[in-house]
Amino acid sequence: MKPEYWERAKRSLGRRDPVMGAIVRRYPRIHLVSRGDPFLTLARSIVGQQISVKAAQSVWSRICALVPVVSPESVLEIRIKDLRACGLSDRKTEYISDLARRFADGAVQVHRWPDMGDEEVIEDLIQLRGIGRWTAEMLLMFSLLRPDVFPLDDLGLQKAIRRAYFKRKVSLKIMAKLGATWSPWRSVATWYLWRSLDPLPVEY
Repeated sequence: MKPEYWERAKRSLGRRDPVMGAIVRRYPRIHLVSRGDPFLTLARSIVGQQISVKAAQSVWSRICALVPVVSPESVLEIRIKDLRACGLSDRKTEYISDLARRFADGAVQVHRWPDMGDEEVIEDLIQLRGIGRWTAEMLLMFSLLRPDVFPLDDLGLQKAIRRAYFKRKVSLKIMAKLGATWSPWRSVATWYLWRSLDPLPVEY
């Protein structure tokens, strides 16, 4: 389902930023898609840490072949060696198994997040093993559908900004200043910038 703010955000970004407007117009019929399930989003984000979208999709497809419905309970039933054989590093295997345990035993209190600000959710999530700021930001964007997330540590986002706006290497400070002009729709701008690089839509 399309986020309720999506069309409004597209119009706003297009009016204020001609470069962003041109990128948005290249992809008129697609949009960010929420998977809804926080565990699914976090597990898939862990899979995607520091690898390409294509590589992450390949690993995730192997996990889904083991368990048609990915849930904390189903992941806990997978043998560690089988999970690792999907293409996960030892560390990512540990992270996903630990995440599944914490969801299954109720340590992760998902019900609190809708009433929390973005930074509060991030602070809550980074207490979990394997969850850093980038992974928490993926949850904000793809599960909670927060409209103004700007995951500046993302290498794909950095590459897309350089290519579309500067044609050269620039500092994160300059990128952050550019990103501020897209607020309160930085999630939407980020998604379109990712899309400008890769024919495979980014989904977590």
